[in-house]
Amino acid sequence: MLDFVYYPVSAVLWFWHKIFGSVLGADSGFAWALSVMFLVFTLRLLLLRPAIGQVRTTRRMQRLRPQLDALKKHYGDDRQRLALETQKLRKEHDVNILGGCLPPLVQIPVFLGLYHVLRSFNRTGTGLGQLGMTAEENANTPNYVFSVADVQSFLDARLFGVPISVAIRTPETVLESFGAHGGVPTVGNIAAVAVPLMVIASLATHFNARAAAARQNPELASPATVVLHRISMWVFPLGALVFGPVLMIAVLLYWVSNNLWTYAQQHLVYARVEREEDERHRRREEHRAQQAPEHSEQQAGRHRAPEPEEHGAEQPEVHGAERPGDHGAERPGRHRAEQPEE
Repeated sequence: MLDFVYYPVSAVLWFWHKIFGSVLGADSGFAWALSVMFLVFTLRLLLLRPAIGQVRTTRRMQRLRPQLDALKKHYGDDRQRLALETQKLRKEHDVNILGGCLPPLVQIPVFLGLYHVLRSFNRTGTGLGQLGMTAEENANTPNYVFSVADVQSFLDARLFGVPISVAIRTPETVLESFGAHGGVPTVGNIAAVAVPLMVIASLATHFNARAAAARQNPELASPATVVLHRISMWVFPLGALVFGPVLMIAVLLYWVSNNLWTYAQQHLVYARVEREEDERHRRREEHRAQQAPEHSEQQAGRHRAPEPEEHGAEQPEVHGAERPGDHGAERPGRHRAEQPEE
């Protein structure tokens, strides 16, 4: 059903295994472990540009929080106008909400694809999604882009004496299928490898979430953001410890590798992006401050009343025209001339 996910994931894993297997040996557990880790790094590298866009969006949304709150207060009853003004404000500041959701949405199917591909290296189980094959049938059945030889290489591989496709709670029947490929692993051996990875994954998740929360301005963070940071700092790390016993060692490696990339990305890439955003905001505010006086002068010029004429200024004399005050006034000489002689 999700072959469009499973085949690309298995192809990237196959590619890295060919590279590391050529150096460490095809049956090396370290070659397979590094293949899983570099599968994560490949995905995160492809998502680097959208991730940077996500950081820019988050940063700009924080700065727009006061203006968005003001819009909600002003247009609270007019939802259509509120949506229009909000969209206009986001467009003005180059805020793309959908672009910020891309990295986490893409990682979900990749994680599920990796889990399925790794689980499909051993299909002897009878649980949900398992085929119930015999050990011999499983060892001679390809796994997506992996050939039969690749499947047998994976079954023979050991990381500190443990196959990377097993978990602490793996059923005994599935563990027995590894008997012909290097021996049956014990729960104690599996726990000796899985528990340290669980602890590392938990601590790495906590400190990455704490670093992300420290970059946020608490005065501009929304209540939903605050709750999300608390969940990321405490609930997600706890999940690594609670669900770790049922997760394959390869999945725990995926978790640890993802956090390693996140740590480097936060302190190298995100820090640079945030400095660029701060500089962009500073230049924008300076430009706005420079435009404000000019705009004020233009507005004042439009509404300025015409200046009154100075009192006592000489008026130009126009011959043949009546002076102010002459209209309707009788001149003594003219009045005497118009009287008839007796």
